[in-house]
Amino acid sequence: MTAVDDRPEARTAEIGRARRRKEDQRLITGRTKWTDNIQLTGMLHLAMVRSPLAHATITNIDTEAARSAPGVIAVFTGTDIADIQGVNITAWPISADQKSPDHLPMPLERVAHAGEIVAVVAARTAAAARDAAELVDVDYDALPAVLDLKEAATDAVLAHPSLGTNKSAFWQLDSKEGGTGEDVDEAIRQAGIDGILIEREYRQQRLIPAFMEPRSTVVDPTGEQVTMWSATQIPHILRFCIAATTGLPESKIRVIAPDVGGGFGGKLQSTPEEFVTLAVARKLGRPCKYTETRSESMVSAHHGRDQWQKLTLCAQKDGTVTGLKVELMADLGAYAAIVGGGVPVLGAWMFNSIYKFPAYRFNTTNYYTNKTWVDAYRGAGRPEATYAIERLMDELAAEVGVDPLEIREKNWIRHDEFPFTTVAGMTYDSGNYEAATAKAKELFGYDELRAEQQQRRDSGDPVQLGIGVSTFTEMCGLAPSRVLGSLNYGAGGWESASIRMLATGTVEVITGTSPHGQGHETAWSQIVADRLGVPFENVEVLHGDTQIASKGMDSYGSRSLVVGGEALVLAADKVIEKAKVFAAHLLEANADDLEFAEGTFTVKGTDKGIGITDIALATFAGHNLPDGAEPSIDADATFDPVNFSFPHGTHLCAMEVDTETGASKMRKYVCVDDIGVIINPLIVEGQVHGGLVQGIAQALWEGAEYDEQGTLVSGSFVDYTLPTSADTISFITDHTTSPATSNSLGTKGVGEAGTIASTPAVVNAIVDALRPRGINDITMPCTPERVWTAIQTAGSNQSEPVPAEAQPHFEADSANQDDPGSSSEGAGQ
Repeated sequence: MTAVDDRPEARTAEIGRARRRKEDQRLITGRTKWTDNIQLTGMLHLAMVRSPLAHATITNIDTEAARSAPGVIAVFTGTDIADIQGVNITAWPISADQKSPDHLPMPLERVAHAGEIVAVVAARTAAAARDAAELVDVDYDALPAVLDLKEAATDAVLAHPSLGTNKSAFWQLDSKEGGTGEDVDEAIRQAGIDGILIEREYRQQRLIPAFMEPRSTVVDPTGEQVTMWSATQIPHILRFCIAATTGLPESKIRVIAPDVGGGFGGKLQSTPEEFVTLAVARKLGRPCKYTETRSESMVSAHHGRDQWQKLTLCAQKDGTVTGLKVELMADLGAYAAIVGGGVPVLGAWMFNSIYKFPAYRFNTTNYYTNKTWVDAYRGAGRPEATYAIERLMDELAAEVGVDPLEIREKNWIRHDEFPFTTVAGMTYDSGNYEAATAKAKELFGYDELRAEQQQRRDSGDPVQLGIGVSTFTEMCGLAPSRVLGSLNYGAGGWESASIRMLATGTVEVITGTSPHGQGHETAWSQIVADRLGVPFENVEVLHGDTQIASKGMDSYGSRSLVVGGEALVLAADKVIEKAKVFAAHLLEANADDLEFAEGTFTVKGTDKGIGITDIALATFAGHNLPDGAEPSIDADATFDPVNFSFPHGTHLCAMEVDTETGASKMRKYVCVDDIGVIINPLIVEGQVHGGLVQGIAQALWEGAEYDEQGTLVSGSFVDYTLPTSADTISFITDHTTSPATSNSLGTKGVGEAGTIASTPAVVNAIVDALRPRGINDITMPCTPERVWTAIQTAGSNQSEPVPAEAQPHFEADSANQDDPGSSSEGAGQ
């Protein structure tokens, strides 16, 4: 007779398993409910009338022809809805005296950027609404527009004349004043005597998020609650903004973010279109829908980046860094967006990156222009910082005459120095830059490519090879609420989760995070399945509806996993603790004698046990419960992080540059990221690939351009170059693991890492290919024309620092700034 092992198979752990995303079946087949798919009885369609001028007074709006057009129900101007339209709020005034013009969803008297809404048509069909919108006749008196950031700093032309200046705010972090470092002015003085002093000015061009699904909003005002469906990243924050500015009680507002087709920060707003749709629906008492065209999205959905960066790095002769000074000018566009003014501030703690600078000063001066407003775009302040410092470290390596990796290793934080408090006051909890770099070099074939590069240089090959390096870290997992409070941010950084144990053995997870393509339903199911010992398939994740998930801070800043995931863990642990009481009663045992593993409570030293799903059924029945026990093991939890998360990595890029045409072609790209413990490698791979392409696109192709009248001339995909798969190569990706210590899962953020790290790797590679010709910078995007022009003009003083007296546009950075909002002492510590 053959012995049969009837013991149950050991359960395979879900965390670390490359599961296909459970949400993809409905998403990729279109069997889902995008906002634009929603159809309601009696629903009207809206079309927005937008200003073609960047700056003008509205003198008259004639709506008669539009009102009488076929299918039109109503036409409204800003005056018609002034009492209920609300205001687009600024959640992050970075200084006590920040100047912020009122941002009405539909202005009453003056437009401040091309694309601003001046009227709205409500009709029975979308086509009828669009046709009638063409009939609205608006008279404008054009006003001078300020479109250049450096010109804005002179106040010669004002974006908002009533403010009296284009300057919004000044903010400064000084390591000496904060007690985390030395005097940067003294470090610079000393370097000028017997060290190395490098000054550079870099341009972060304006970008357009260009999410896959254009923004869409449906509002139904006919029930007890006003219900808004919106393609948004922030349903909970949007609900708050509506209640805070329109007079509607928050309890009477339900916001639903159904499946959302991408955001990248571009849907991190309470938008004028949402407020206008709400106002029209309330005025007419009927459901209304607005879905923007791609052209509208390009011109009116918020833009990203747009900075001038002036940096001064000082070092000893051997390349040991001694100080860093950063001065930014940031273009806010026409208005201070919900967190737009704070985006440059987010970079303040990252310019020092992985390096041990003894002295550091950062400041930003934010300005208004008559362009589309700027806010968070994938990475939000961190890509800008990483680009600047990684470009500058290459400059330092060139000055010392050593390999770019050697200069980085000389100055980075060693793995045995963690946790490490940086000169900016951040405490990095874990990391291993040596391990990530060693693995990246091996996968890249670094030494072999350097040898090939030298051979091409020696032979005078017209196609030169450049090797770009980016060793980065970022702060994500936004954020400890007390830190945000110290920075005058208008909300907290906590996240909420609930777990419902259903009687039939399945589990409902309710999360305050609101995904737009990240795979939350899959990853969250894996976390809960492991924690509770239930099958992955039996976990259902609910999100994006303020009536189901009543509390949340939503998704942005690579916070969903490290903050929202930890809230799930806390909720699951509460479920287990509550279930233990019932298990002890049903097993007639002492609760202290119970062990929980693989979904089962067992009496220690016996085979006597009961499953957690059986306990859920028992509590549902309520027939045999401990005296006084509430018949439920459901649980809620809220997690407020104690620190940021600090993923890092090493990215290496090889670019071939044709010196005769200026064309650049990517030869090889390797990245090794350390994002702590990985929940789902397949999802991580997708996030990294998508992030890489966005960062590479900034380096090579993308840029929002305006003409002298303030018209966005890159307002379609004909003129705004987004890469396709044919424009990129296959990336080589890998990872090392330094678990985070700030959460029990050991996870770090990954959603923005690829975008943050890739841009400087690509530009460094192009500059590296051309450095023997005296070229040390090419303004992004590095198009063939710009590369070719740089080659033709090589040697014309490119290596010399820009004299300070030639740059009066940067805000004075001395500690004498008597700005009540400029103090940052203790922030982030």
